[in-house]
Amino acid sequence: MGGSFNPRTDDPEFVNTPTHEFNLWFDPEAAHIALRAPWKKIVCTPVDISVKTRLTSDLINRIKAVDAPAARYIGKYARLRGNYNYLWDELAAAAWLDPSLITKKETLFMDVDLDRGAGYGNTLGWTERDKPKTEMLAVEVQDDLDLEKFYKLFVKLLTAPTPSKN
Repeated sequence: MGGSFNPRTDDPEFVNTPTHEFNLWFDPEAAHIALRAPWKKIVCTPVDISVKTRLTSDLINRIKAVDAPAARYIGKYARLRGNYNYLWDELAAAAWLDPSLITKKETLFMDVDLDRGAGYGNTLGWTERDKPKTEMLAVEVQDDLDLEKFYKLFVKLLTAPTPSKN
């Protein structure tokens, strides 16, 4: 989960700086190393797809209606703050569990701006056609999702009983 290219949102965090995203910005050098490491596959859940998700009162109510440990926790502690309650990491985890949630993806070559200027830590991305003439790995970037299917899985996972210790 990380990176941001051009999220469609009125969220002030991304309106003026759409490629500035916390996970890459916090340690750009580590992100650069991870994006250049010889992984078999890299999948990215960026801000662009994450801002399509929201924790809502309806979701909280659906979860807390079930008597299960995680559901009780959500019922007790989940709070909506402002207008933007994105399910960033939850989406990344859910898409890992069920890749069919993702309905659109593209291949980009990603890096992080390491210049010590105003763009330091910003997400960089290129297509095969316009990528720099340097060794880079292809990254599967998630672009769109089946939102209702995601919410259904989200509720199902948080209302499931605790597995037995067997």
